[in-house]
Amino acid sequence: MNAGAMHLVGYISAGPCWHHNGSWRHPESDAVDCMRPERYETIARILEEGLFDGVFMVDVQTMFDSYGGTHEANTRQPGQFWFMEPMQTLAAMARVTSRLGLAATMSTTLYPPYHIARAFSTLDHISNGRAGWNIVTSTNDGEARNFGLDTFPDKSLRYDLAEEVVEACNKLWESWEPDAIIYDREEGIWADPAKIRRVDFEGRFVKTRGPLAAPRSPQTRPVFMQAGSSERGREFAGRHAEVIFTLQHDRSHMQAFYQDIKSRVVAHGRPAHHCAVLPAIDVIVGETESIAKEKQAYINSLVSPELGVAEISNGIGIDLSNFPLDQPIQDMEITQGARGVFDVILQGSKTRNLTLRDAGRAYGESQMTPQIAGTARQIADHMQSLFEDGCCDGFIVIPSLSPSGYQQFVKHVVPELQKRGIFRDAYRGTTFREHLQG
Repeated sequence: MNAGAMHLVGYISAGPCWHHNGSWRHPESDAVDCMRPERYETIARILEEGLFDGVFMVDVQTMFDSYGGTHEANTRQPGQFWFMEPMQTLAAMARVTSRLGLAATMSTTLYPPYHIARAFSTLDHISNGRAGWNIVTSTNDGEARNFGLDTFPDKSLRYDLAEEVVEACNKLWESWEPDAIIYDREEGIWADPAKIRRVDFEGRFVKTRGPLAAPRSPQTRPVFMQAGSSERGREFAGRHAEVIFTLQHDRSHMQAFYQDIKSRVVAHGRPAHHCAVLPAIDVIVGETESIAKEKQAYINSLVSPELGVAEISNGIGIDLSNFPLDQPIQDMEITQGARGVFDVILQGSKTRNLTLRDAGRAYGESQMTPQIAGTARQIADHMQSLFEDGCCDGFIVIPSLSPSGYQQFVKHVVPELQKRGIFRDAYRGTTFREHLQG
């Protein structure tokens, strides 16, 4: 293991809550500012002070209505909301930082390659090489309807489309040679036309002529992030992803996933270290363990179990409002795919006899992200153990509370990781990709 090799990426969403549906009620919450740029600028400054590799912004473009066929449960209390468009929000964060990577979520099913390529080229230019793309294929039919579709294609077709979109985007990003711009005032030549070429890409699903109407950006293309854990998702990640976002509870499962992804990366001709596997963790830091546990108990007491059930409905696309909240989840007649979500909740639970209400409460606390409460030393112990045990290359850090959760992590946990020689004490590069590969 290389000293200082751990990677940290932050997580944000543009709504009152992130992954904890009661956090907006906490006195320290910044939820009231969720539509203001200052909120995101503050978080960006904190993460850069903590030497994070980057931050990524999740996005789903619909008001969820899977629960009861209405958005009532998701608006009466603010659960999964994504009010702000990621690219423009990250542009505001770019203004107040100089090193922090900035990754936006954008769907290959909803957007054509030219739009995607131009948007990320712009972000890479204005951030001086810090753009990242969290590649998603979209699953919620509410999004489909908002974009004029009745439903989405099945998963296999969505990944086929994603492969084509990524290929087309890569060709567009490379349609300008790095030295195409001459900027010769005396001769009156701004760029060499011979170094700007059409791409004429035509696949099964998409086509684009090019060239991109933007010169090559500092990184050429954004850092690719991805969260798929299915067989098809893992293969896509092995071919393309530079950061893998994953939710894992069991150490042996983490190790198996890590080895599987690394083997796929190598099989596709890439160095294993060019893909960072980062499981998510929710950290609650206290001066003592008892204080941390008190913080955890208080914020979790603010959770709405019914809203948690509605959030599960949104994730699996099944209306759970017809099931009694006190019904044991093992007695529910639901599809095998939907049951997988409950299986993950059970993995993180101390009991196997969960009701739907219990599952909603557990999901509302962290959306299946492992929640770790303790002192800075205890949290660093946990992170170091997983890092050195072949489970990961670092972590996606998702505190329940913004911005104080990040402030406490940067102030207390980051120095503890640095003392152990497993996290950087300064940025070595300037681009997002350099942070990840350096």
